Amino acid sequence: MILLTERYKQYNVPQQAMAAGIYPYFRAIESEQDTEVVINGKKVLMFGSNSYLGLTNHPKIKEAAKKAIDKYGTSCSGSRFLNGTLDIHLELEEKLAKLVGKDEAICFSTGFQVNLGTIPALCGRDDYILLDSQDHASIIEGSRLSFAQVLKFSHNDMFALESKLKLCDPNKIKLIVVDGIFSMEGDIALLPQIVGLAEKYNASIMVDDAHGIGIIGQNGRGTASHFNLTHSVDLIMGTFSKSLASLGGFVAGDKEVINYLKHNARSLIFSASMPPASIASVSAAIDIMLKEPERIGHLWDLTVYARKAFNNAGIYTGKSETPIIPLYVRNDMKALQLSHMLLDEGVFVNPVISPAVSKEDALIRFSLMATHTFEQLDIAIDKIINVFKKFDLIPLRSFENQ
Repeated sequence: MILLTERYKQYNVPQQAMAAGIYPYFRAIESEQDTEVVINGKKVLMFGSNSYLGLTNHPKIKEAAKKAIDKYGTSCSGSRFLNGTLDIHLELEEKLAKLVGKDEAICFSTGFQVNLGTIPALCGRDDYILLDSQDHASIIEGSRLSFAQVLKFSHNDMFALESKLKLCDPNKIKLIVVDGIFSMEGDIALLPQIVGLAEKYNASIMVDDAHGIGIIGQNGRGTASHFNLTHSVDLIMGTFSKSLASLGGFVAGDKEVINYLKHNARSLIFSASMPPASIASVSAAIDIMLKEPERIGHLWDLTVYARKAFNNAGIYTGKSETPIIPLYVRNDMKALQLSHMLLDEGVFVNPVISPAVSKEDALIRFSLMATHTFEQLDIAIDKIINVFKKFDLIPLRSFENQ
């Protein structure tokens, strides 16, 4: 015990940021998660949320959650494998499978647990897992639990992916796992090219659509739908904590694969199941998403407007194609200082620093919600541009053009 304490009391990086007054994490929000939130008694504009469709405060979803609690209580008090499966779990899984165009789906307690359980369950000692270098941490952790050989390829680099596929035994399982929309960069996986390589080398594909569902594809069905490649992707996973306004996750695929996961994915079997309110919330959110496509339309109008405004001001947004817009700072300390200054100005954004990204790619993650107004967006953009100017992060020529 003494050794444990002695080792980790040396860890003081957060304390250094606190002492400098720029610690940006665990900021307590005192209101509902909406386009405006309350922090320290002050209203601020929220541009750091993953609630892309803005459904977390929707009255129909809250009502569905309340009704589920009234009928089923607050917890299932067990794993899906044993006593934790409700009839509404099965109804939701049927709805999810239909949504993403697969045979069957299975729900986990979180999206992180989907990847933590699915990847090692499907890939054994003689198999291969091929990962994009910018894949989400949950994919990385899932691959570490597998006995398979893990091969990483450079972000969205199809030449690099093919070079890794050439190293694989043609007679073994090769699972390519990629984010549909990458959570920090905001760009989209090159799924058509990945499918072509998978067919050439007899590989399988798993798409993590945590940030894709609700944003792209037919009525928000995700990345495979966006490219009309649903039947060419073997597994589609998604989370409920973003566009679908709840908590949990799922994976969908062929019935044979889902049957195996139901009986072998350890993070499913040995974790408590999603509580009733969460299940009902997801189901209601899907209904709203499908019935109100104008939400996604408005989200994309905001996205095009914001990206153009930032680029016109000289702020580099990388290869983002989505409502996730990275504003590159390229310095960890400046990113922390920027986010703190913007919060003081009434704009909540997230700093993304190493090791989440390389130090050279430190950024401010600006994310949009379908419930934002153009007036709110203009206020945030103006404040961000002004703060970037103060830190000399906008080229001089951009000043001259304004």
